[in-house]
Amino acid sequence: MQNMLTIISNALCRITGRNVGAQTVSELLVDLSEYVNVTSPAAAAPALAQAQRQPPKPPPVSARAPAAELVSTQSDQLDRPGARVVVSRSFADFTPQATFDIKKCDVHRLEEGPPVKADLTREQGLDYYRTMQTVRRMELKADQLYKQKIIRGFCHLYDGQEACAAGIEAAINPSDHLITAYRAHGYTYTRGVAVKEILAELTGRKGGVAKGKGGSMHMYAPHFYGGNGIVGAQVPLGAGIALACQYQGNNQLCVTLYGDGAANQGQIFESFNMAALWKLPCIFICENNKYGMGTSVERASASTDYYKRGDFIPGIRVDGMDVLCVREATKFAADHCRAGKGPIVMELQTYRYHGHSMSDPGVSYRTREEIQEVRSKSDPITMLKERMLSNNMASVEEFKEIDIAIRKEVEDATQFATSDPEPPLEELCNHIFSDEPPLEVRGTHRWANLKSIS
Repeated sequence: MQNMLTIISNALCRITGRNVGAQTVSELLVDLSEYVNVTSPAAAAPALAQAQRQPPKPPPVSARAPAAELVSTQSDQLDRPGARVVVSRSFADFTPQATFDIKKCDVHRLEEGPPVKADLTREQGLDYYRTMQTVRRMELKADQLYKQKIIRGFCHLYDGQEACAAGIEAAINPSDHLITAYRAHGYTYTRGVAVKEILAELTGRKGGVAKGKGGSMHMYAPHFYGGNGIVGAQVPLGAGIALACQYQGNNQLCVTLYGDGAANQGQIFESFNMAALWKLPCIFICENNKYGMGTSVERASASTDYYKRGDFIPGIRVDGMDVLCVREATKFAADHCRAGKGPIVMELQTYRYHGHSMSDPGVSYRTREEIQEVRSKSDPITMLKERMLSNNMASVEEFKEIDIAIRKEVEDATQFATSDPEPPLEELCNHIFSDEPPLEVRGTHRWANLKSIS
């Protein structure tokens, strides 16, 4: 047995360049992070020379056994005569937490801004990656279904901006409130709606989150108020939700999102004024993706410093392509609101890969090279993945495993979204009044007799 350990240790020294002096099987398993397949002591060195250098596919966090248990189990297998030995990487070898430098935020009417360093645990990183990758895959599938004419009507995709939704959700509580514009699929997912319900809503099926009657721009969930199709109209509603939070004294807040294209709407400045007067717990967030429909921000706005647009309201400008920047800035803003200091304005500098909507090819007012440059240098998913890999917080195989699971989830959701029945005709007048209709209005009774004339 000792001779076998010596052979393995010497071979691994030659392969890895590390000084390995394991005296027991347990020490060898804990100290080394390699695959070793051994059929006999004599064949150990050649087998090790061809050993795969990638770490194993780890199970989900909830399914992991303690490191000691892994070592004990594999030691027992090693001690059996003639047994095939598999030495796998212990999960204790992954870095459990790391601190990263993040871009400094520009501030307005603030003495100091969010921190320039962010802590990230391994579990948080994997969770953020899974969230952003799911939104990306879901939106790419929506693109495919739209081109197949299975999804019809308005459809605004969110790919490229995933760090905004993931970072905001990571910084607020599930009981906090959120309202956004018509590019709402990502926030619908981060607020807890399943992929299959989102895709089924896009295809107009009964199993959709709004029972197939809302479509792309009108999805809702607990503490999530849509999905609003009128440009900028959700901002006064968000201020009203924040007023309700203040009135009820529940220490909750409302995240109110709008785009750079809506930033010049008069109703937004009216909302700013009322929120500041009453010190409402509202985070106004402008997702600046550089283009309002087909018009660049420079051509549409005399001032593109959207974080200063609140004037008398403090503001911060954030790198919206970095999920950690978004998370830390949103935490800072949430603390500001909960401390009773009133509203705050955030500008998230981000980028959409698709056009404004599916009817916009997205390359008539910007070049393909511009899009590709952002993808190659600032993609939010790639940025997080590289951070974790370079700091030994996860393995390549682990990310591949997550990607495979997400692809399956999206494909299963697509199957549901294309096979679920459409809502029946008698459902057309339902959900107009929350209770019994208070007055007689033709066609609004849930029991109205309808017939198709198509």
